[in-house]
Amino acid sequence: MNSPKDEVAFVTDAMYVILGSSGNTGSIIANLLLSKGQKVRVVGRDPGRLQRFVRKGAEAFTADVSDAAALTKAFGGARAAYLMLPPITSREDQERQSDAIAEAVKESGLRYAVHLSSYGAHVPKGTGPVTGLHSSEQKLNAISDLNVLHLRAAYFMENNLAAIDMIHGMGRFGHALLPDLKLPMIATRDAGDYAAQRLLDLDFSGKRTRELLGERDLSMTEATAVIARGIGKPDLRYEQFSYGQVEQVLVQMGIPLKRAAVYIEMFEAINAGLLAAQEPRSRENSTPTSFEKFVQDVFVAAYHGQAITA
Repeated sequence: MNSPKDEVAFVTDAMYVILGSSGNTGSIIANLLLSKGQKVRVVGRDPGRLQRFVRKGAEAFTADVSDAAALTKAFGGARAAYLMLPPITSREDQERQSDAIAEAVKESGLRYAVHLSSYGAHVPKGTGPVTGLHSSEQKLNAISDLNVLHLRAAYFMENNLAAIDMIHGMGRFGHALLPDLKLPMIATRDAGDYAAQRLLDLDFSGKRTRELLGERDLSMTEATAVIARGIGKPDLRYEQFSYGQVEQVLVQMGIPLKRAAVYIEMFEAINAGLLAAQEPRSRENSTPTSFEKFVQDVFVAAYHGQAITA
């Protein structure tokens, strides 16, 4: 019996399509595939942000992820695609986007996809933006001819970058998450590397999930201590804020109240244990970048206002 990889081996000059190619994970995937000599079609709304990949040999395709007809063209003739929803603007937008992606996958006849999801996406509701990823998983799973791997990534280490202004302005790190609750944290680079490798291997069939849990679980207190050492502020402490306080901070950052409320729902779900990893930690679902390495390579540069180049 042929393996999934054997089934696509006859395709010559096969194209990989990358949604969100200018983002944290998509850019890693596009660059890695291009470095391997693969044909890559990068998809995004802003053609200017795609030019760095074009210079490396990629084909640019301008499309909005809520435009099913455009995405159908983007997926045309592809061997496999990397699928993801953009950062949430609203739950309604999430549904429109996942509807369009699923319709385009079905209409284009795409056979293989790696889909960026989140740990906790097994829960059907009450998890903020992760609820939209549960819905997206279900829509893709309903496409009979699609082989899809849902990558249920842990809490992104990059989420902690949002605290930089607070550290500068207030000298503390405040968040709604419980101080001593350990949660899996992953560097987006590791998620991108893993996704790229699975796209190259195409070693999955049917509807599969894989949690990616980072190097180890960390509490916010522990994460703050690592940040404090990295930026040379040994007195920096973590402080748990009320949900109302965090919502107010998000609104002050320019996030609409309705969108802020979706994030608060996610924080509540994490604190309550509703949004939690389901797979026991293993070599297969752990990734190499430690939080210490992330702080050294990414957080410190961002804290000091230095540009980080991929």
